[in-house]
Amino acid sequence: MKTFNIKMIVMTGLLFIGITRQQNSIAAEKNKTSTPNFIIIFADDMGYGDMGTFGHPTIRTPNLDKMADEGQKWTNFYVAAPVCTPSRAGLLTGRLPIRTGMCSDKRRVLFPDSKGGLPTNETTIASALKGSGYATACIGKWHLGHLPQYSPNKHGFDYYFGIPYSNDMDLTPKPKSAQDYFDACTKPRVENFNVPLLRNSEIIERPADQTTITKRYTSEAINFIKQNKKKPFFLYLAHSMPHVPLFRSKEFEGKSLRGVYGDVIEELDWSLGEIIKTLKQNGLDENTLVVFTSDNGPWLTFKDHGGSAGLLSGGKGGTYEGGMREPTIFWNPGGVKPGVVMDLGTTMDLLPTICHLANVNLPNDRKYDGYDISSVLSGTGESLRDIVFYYRGTQVYAIRKGEFKAHFITQSEYGGEEKKVQETPLLYNLELDPSEKYNITEEHPEIIKEMKEVLEEHLSTLIPVENQLEK
Repeated sequence: MKTFNIKMIVMTGLLFIGITRQQNSIAAEKNKTSTPNFIIIFADDMGYGDMGTFGHPTIRTPNLDKMADEGQKWTNFYVAAPVCTPSRAGLLTGRLPIRTGMCSDKRRVLFPDSKGGLPTNETTIASALKGSGYATACIGKWHLGHLPQYSPNKHGFDYYFGIPYSNDMDLTPKPKSAQDYFDACTKPRVENFNVPLLRNSEIIERPADQTTITKRYTSEAINFIKQNKKKPFFLYLAHSMPHVPLFRSKEFEGKSLRGVYGDVIEELDWSLGEIIKTLKQNGLDENTLVVFTSDNGPWLTFKDHGGSAGLLSGGKGGTYEGGMREPTIFWNPGGVKPGVVMDLGTTMDLLPTICHLANVNLPNDRKYDGYDISSVLSGTGESLRDIVFYYRGTQVYAIRKGEFKAHFITQSEYGGEEKKVQETPLLYNLELDPSEKYNITEEHPEIIKEMKEVLEEHLSTLIPVENQLEK
């Protein structure tokens, strides 16, 4: 009798497990929409060498590493500019910042006293998708205009939760010197950075408690995914970290061998893991394209509070590779063919790619600088991109065409080397010399000639617009 009861219990348990799995499978099928979902996760000032899969020896990033193993790791992926504001404008509009007025030689980014922002006549990924029934959310750092007329809600986002500009702004008391600023950012106190935390247009906390900011962004992102699992959605999660001042939650204090910077990166990795887990639990993983990258390279000025560009030269603010080539991963089980991609790509390619996958038409009254890379993601084609422009402010400092890169102007990121217009451009073969150590100009005069022609042709496509950063 006891044996019979035990068998019955086991059989009942197995039946229950089978029913549960079937129910989960049915739920997953119901949650699949006819059009894909999109999540862009944008770190702030993360370097090319700051995660395990891109070679960092002491920062643990198991979730990002797994994402790269299951998806595509792009080794030649760039941003539109080496600093925050223009880079973000390029990602969302698919256009070089010079075309939208979102770059300047005087004020490189927007500040709390700026009067400008991303013009509302620009089409963003969010506004393009929203017109086709997508739920849209921006969570995290915006930095494309803090005034109401430039808010995320005015650019196609149904929902916004985050800070309107960089987390080092609104510093109190105002620093009297560069050393004061450095000390405040490397020995930070939450109360000294009076940045506001907004939910849509309402300030809900000031100063924002940045020790919990990554956790709260993650929670908001997960809630948005769950609330919109029955319809297509676009989530733009723009983390405030690892931009200085560095903050992390208590659970990650002292966790990394890389110190506080490593703690911050490992918390971002945890955040990515929670989002992937949520997609899987809700049957959305096979219908959601997730992209992870950064807005520019590491802020080397802040020493061990800044990141690493790995083998690349330079960092944030400059047009050497470390300033604009970013660690990038695409993930979508069944939709993205796993592997390492060495084709050229940029964040400006995201707009046309996403719109193609969502079957959304873009306005044809403007010049776009992005290419549809969906065939690369699916493993059925190659990138159409052969050229990358390295803008610093309103000027082209360098151009990459194929494996070659020519520097027309050189300048250190912050301080140090003064701006120098090169009488004969410096030339590097990035496939052989990604660290830009060996100038081969004299060996390839024909390449220099070709690069000059590319620059001239590009400049002829520019139409003057109002500068938004100098208002």
